[in-house]
Amino acid sequence: MSSELHVDVSAGIAVLTLHRPAQQNAFTPTMATELGTALRRCDSEDVIRAVVITGTPPAFCAGADLSNRIGEVSATIDPPPWRIRKPVIAAVNGHAVGIGLALALQCDLRYMARDAVYGLNQVRRAALADGYAHWTLPRLVGMANAADIMLTGRTFDGEEAQAMGLANSCLPAGEVLPTALAVAHDLVGGSAPLPMALSKRLMWEGLGMSPETVGRLESELTAYVAESVDGGEGIAALRDRRQPKWSGSVAGEWPATEWSETGLSGEPEPPGLD
Repeated sequence: MSSELHVDVSAGIAVLTLHRPAQQNAFTPTMATELGTALRRCDSEDVIRAVVITGTPPAFCAGADLSNRIGEVSATIDPPPWRIRKPVIAAVNGHAVGIGLALALQCDLRYMARDAVYGLNQVRRAALADGYAHWTLPRLVGMANAADIMLTGRTFDGEEAQAMGLANSCLPAGEVLPTALAVAHDLVGGSAPLPMALSKRLMWEGLGMSPETVGRLESELTAYVAESVDGGEGIAALRDRRQPKWSGSVAGEWPATEWSETGLSGEPEPPGLD
């Protein structure tokens, strides 16, 4: 446990809490480093099946720590949440501005406080939004909404975030983390680890692929999963009318080949973060 990032692992879920409450969890280089280290752990340890990123109330992350010069603090985390082979849920339980919102955009699911303030306001400070925001935001909300948010630097609330498709749900601030944890528990108990990890990777990487390539990878990965440790467990559990008992390993069973335009082929790559 560090002074700026609290890590708690329980029941297959890692909760990573940005912890600078006196500064509304303003982001620092130390926080970025510690978050990257924690995410690498989440990727490699099979005991961790889902990840929740949140902030110590009352904010999620109010942007970069202004004691640093503009450009010195970045939400370009190494590795970014979308590269983690487990679902990463942003429990945005308060204000998320600039780097704070960019971090949430890198996650797979976002549950956001209804009355909090959100925005990418860097243009109003003679800077550009970073943390992959120019890549993630247009894919989530479309080019017109993304241009509105990024070029004006305006702020918006949780209801607008949900209406645009940025938030999976907007809730009272006190319900955000419990809701995110309930979703995480459902993923841990119901979804097979390897197919869930492969599906996540294909969704993110498929954004730049042709439909034909995505279809080919879906078929190849389905065949690959069928031969995995959990390949027959889902059908067996359905037949026996019981909860599945997953025992597969994402780290141990990850395909050892590169994903390319020709499908699941090419030169071998290290599993996980590449």
